[in-house]
Amino acid sequence: MATRSKDLRQRVLQAAEAVLDRDGSVGPLELLQQMRLLEPVHVQGWRKGNKYYTPLEPSIQCGPKKLNDTYRYFHDWIEERGLQPLEASYVRSGLKGNEELQVTQDADPEREAFFRTHYAPAGLSQRKAKQLEKKLSKAPDLVVYQLVSKSATCSECEAELWKGELLYMEKGQPLCLSCADMDHLEFLPSGDATLTRRARKHSPLSAIVVRFARARKRYERQGILVTHDAIAQAEADCLNDADQRAARREQDVQRRRREDHKLVEEMTKAILAEYPNCPATEARGIAEHTAQRGSGRVGRSAAGRELDPNALDLAVGAWIRHNHTKYDTLLMQGTDRRMARRMVRDQIGEVLSKWSGA
Repeated sequence: MATRSKDLRQRVLQAAEAVLDRDGSVGPLELLQQMRLLEPVHVQGWRKGNKYYTPLEPSIQCGPKKLNDTYRYFHDWIEERGLQPLEASYVRSGLKGNEELQVTQDADPEREAFFRTHYAPAGLSQRKAKQLEKKLSKAPDLVVYQLVSKSATCSECEAELWKGELLYMEKGQPLCLSCADMDHLEFLPSGDATLTRRARKHSPLSAIVVRFARARKRYERQGILVTHDAIAQAEADCLNDADQRAARREQDVQRRRREDHKLVEEMTKAILAEYPNCPATEARGIAEHTAQRGSGRVGRSAAGRELDPNALDLAVGAWIRHNHTKYDTLLMQGTDRRMARRMVRDQIGEVLSKWSGA
């Protein structure tokens, strides 16, 4: 039993630290999600007003004793860290304004306050604390769904909705835009971030439009719904400062080029320092390849940009695999990737030894 308690305590501490590091604050619900005692999909349904997840407390997948121990370890950690409490609220955006969400089954004020209290590092300035409280209390955006294939029926007017049409989910029930009082809004497709941001700012009512992508198995943003006047105002704003934004974009491009050039130069030197017999042209080729912006390669990782030796070793090893062995040919011949790696392992080792001077 002592071992189980120790393991649970360690699990609570690790989860709490992870949430605090990621979000800047941590509350009971966020802790439970990190520990997988509360499924994020249940929380998302609750935030949307889905009746199956309201109230939320029954969705917590944990026995009373374990849950009480979890809360006790959480509070001990809060005191040890000297964290300060912040008031937060859980609300959902509805057509009639924000609605307060209920966590507990009996709506007990004291326990509701417990779930709504977040904890942040002590010493936050008043301004930052207010900003964090505002962020924690912000209601999620209204979301409108674009039908992909199957039809749906409006739960109020019983109108049939077909592929490509939009619907709004109100507490788990589909509504056409007319019944949702959104038929006066216009669709602004994604593509211009500045125009989208400004249109949302000018529109008294807005909603995000998403569509389910079967290949990626997730909802992807298609654009927003805003008023006609908001779009017109946003277009006028963008037209007025188009030259300034173009100049700023060019400055950003030049800055990124300078940063990338500096990273390649530093990475080339670091590779040659570790592999002095590596040809200079290849060292630069490795650096340029692995540090390419947007490539997702190891050189663009945090470790790569900090010239971590392990990251550089991975980059050099990958370069040798593709340029000094028959690895790519083996793959084209249908060889399993793991088998192909084993087949060229000795060749990679020989090149590494030669380049390092071992």
